[in-house]
Amino acid sequence: MAPSGDSTQLAKVTDFIQQQPSDGKPATQRTDVYLGYDGANLYAIWVCWDTDPHAIRAHLTRREAVTPPDDDYIELTLDTFRDRRHGFLFDVNPRGVQADALWSEDSGADYSYDTVWDSRSQLTAKGYVIWMSIPFRSIRFHPANEQLWGVTLMRYVAHNDEYDYWPRVSSRISGRLNQEGFIAGVENVSPSHNMQFNPYGYLSSLHSVDDRDPIQPRFDNRNVQGKIGLDSKFVFHDSLVLDTTINPDFAQIESDQPQNTVNQRFEVFFPEKRPFFLENSNFFSDTNIGVYSLSRLLFTRRIVEPSFGARLTGKQGPWNLGFFVADDRSPGLTVPDHSPLSGTRAYFAVGRVSHDLGDQNSIGAIYVDREYKGDFNRVGGLDASFRLGKNWTSWYRGVVSSTLASSSSAGTSASGIAAPPVSYLFGQNHEAVLNGMGRRFSYELMYQDITSNFHTDAGFVPRTDIRNAAEYFHFYWRPEGKHLVFQGPELNTHDIWDHNGVGLTHAYNFDWVFGYRRNVFFAPIVVTETDVLRPNDFSGLPNNHKYVQNGGGLVVGGSPTRLITWRTTIIRDGTVLIVVPNGQTPITGNETFINHTMSIKPTRHLEIDNTYILDRVLNGTAHRASFNNHIIRSKGNYQFTRALSLRAIVQYNDLLANPTYSSLRTTRNLNFDFLMTYLIHPGTAVYVGYNSNLENLIPGLCVPAPGSLVGCDPDGNGLVRSNRLINDGRIFFVKVSYLFRR
Repeated sequence: MAPSGDSTQLAKVTDFIQQQPSDGKPATQRTDVYLGYDGANLYAIWVCWDTDPHAIRAHLTRREAVTPPDDDYIELTLDTFRDRRHGFLFDVNPRGVQADALWSEDSGADYSYDTVWDSRSQLTAKGYVIWMSIPFRSIRFHPANEQLWGVTLMRYVAHNDEYDYWPRVSSRISGRLNQEGFIAGVENVSPSHNMQFNPYGYLSSLHSVDDRDPIQPRFDNRNVQGKIGLDSKFVFHDSLVLDTTINPDFAQIESDQPQNTVNQRFEVFFPEKRPFFLENSNFFSDTNIGVYSLSRLLFTRRIVEPSFGARLTGKQGPWNLGFFVADDRSPGLTVPDHSPLSGTRAYFAVGRVSHDLGDQNSIGAIYVDREYKGDFNRVGGLDASFRLGKNWTSWYRGVVSSTLASSSSAGTSASGIAAPPVSYLFGQNHEAVLNGMGRRFSYELMYQDITSNFHTDAGFVPRTDIRNAAEYFHFYWRPEGKHLVFQGPELNTHDIWDHNGVGLTHAYNFDWVFGYRRNVFFAPIVVTETDVLRPNDFSGLPNNHKYVQNGGGLVVGGSPTRLITWRTTIIRDGTVLIVVPNGQTPITGNETFINHTMSIKPTRHLEIDNTYILDRVLNGTAHRASFNNHIIRSKGNYQFTRALSLRAIVQYNDLLANPTYSSLRTTRNLNFDFLMTYLIHPGTAVYVGYNSNLENLIPGLCVPAPGSLVGCDPDGNGLVRSNRLINDGRIFFVKVSYLFRR
């Protein structure tokens, strides 16, 4: 394909080929794409024909919510550097809703990326038409008299669960950009040395619990407080981007998805959601990290309250560069005002450099540093990624950590217990992944070795002193019949030993999945697992103790119509019950776990996402409930226009604890979250939000110390629960931001 140098001419692309469900067959629906450009923009006009236009799924939803199987959509991927590893991805659904991402062959699509571009759409009696205009200043590429870019064009047909590509992108070959086509003949264009300035203003009032001092917890009320900040972006050499932020607003616009955090031996991972940390995060991410890997070298949620940040990312020839610095005021904000640590802050620095080698191979280095009051935690090492033929890839990373921590600023250990005073620690973390992907099979082998002294303050490593080996395998038969599309076995194995050779975890899951038309599937599961707890894992254990758990379950889901999408997981098995009453040791419990999600779209404008999580654990000896944990969440979004939306979230957490068989306390929490958004384009928006939280606390928060009217009993175990809910948190805020581009 070669658009003419005369920008008044458009190049036409047709003859799309299926990737799914029938790899290599012609698309069931015709698609014509016309490509052209002028001095400022790249244009694409998509004419999407459909023999059953009433079956097209097209909802007016929030930006970035263009996801299968909820909507039909089209996708343009541009590999502007022609390295067949990285690209810019642009999605539009038949209602004109946009999504954009940075594509990486290692880690897939990173939808945290946002840029400014235009799209329009029109549903017709024979399908739909989409018009896209992508400014050259919104993408990065090397300047040249004539551009030669890699490209893939994709259309998703929701009612057939069908992916069609031009050129052919076969599922028999691992990767997308290694099968790309090319755009040639784009002449005399430049991404320009543009600058962006994004100031914002923030007003809020709040009511919250201040429990930094456990002897004197109190309610904190602030009627009105304001804040202003500035984000900026500067482009150098057409492909390097410097982002800076002063006094940033790092509050999350949306709360985290609910997860079960009860009876967990190790820290639970919650993904980052703050825009500044998400943008261009693929330059720092653990690419090709294994599904079962127990480490991330950079986990930006560790940076809680920064006052400044700067990030340089980009590509120069075969070099991929990423550098990041920020401070964090949270160490000085989470202690009482009279603490000697009040007002202190930590500093973070991250560097990531990689060099492309040959055809989709690379070697790189990473360095992560956290400094606080003379103490430090520094992690650094090398990684390499190699492609082994058309179906196989491999990845290796080896890093070491160097930690100096005094007793006054020691952090927490991987188990969540306060770390003992230490002077210096040195540790290592080595990981290797072998990944295979084909039309019928998928295989991943991961091995990880983390020494006991490995530590990262800026990352996520919930468990050390392990040798961790895991495998995943599936093989699908694909009859592609009238009803059954594919079926076959899936196997997961997970084995962990410590460095003394003690087997800590041996878990094996087997299921047989059946996939049907209309996106419906179900998979019965068989589970067996053994765990070993050592005296250093749980105080009071006289020696190593082995726990055996067996069980089974079912996963079922689908999207048979445009109105509903659901997924339900039900598991009955054993678990290690660690939240036992004081003085007792862990036992094997009987667990019932249910995770049910359902998205309902009763109109083109309204979407309601519902989640229900149940975790019920019985004492395996007494056969009585130790606890029942219920989480119910409903999120509704009404999209008035592409720019204007109203979102409401209601979440209820109910932990019912049996004090005879657990150390937990009954906890109830009810949260309401409302947000009105007017988003013209990324960077220019108005947000008006309100959040209210109710919890089962007594109005005085704690039990007064004997004979005291102002202090609380230091042995009262903190905040005191009651049988009724009180409002312990409330915030109202208005945020306005505007993007200036030059």
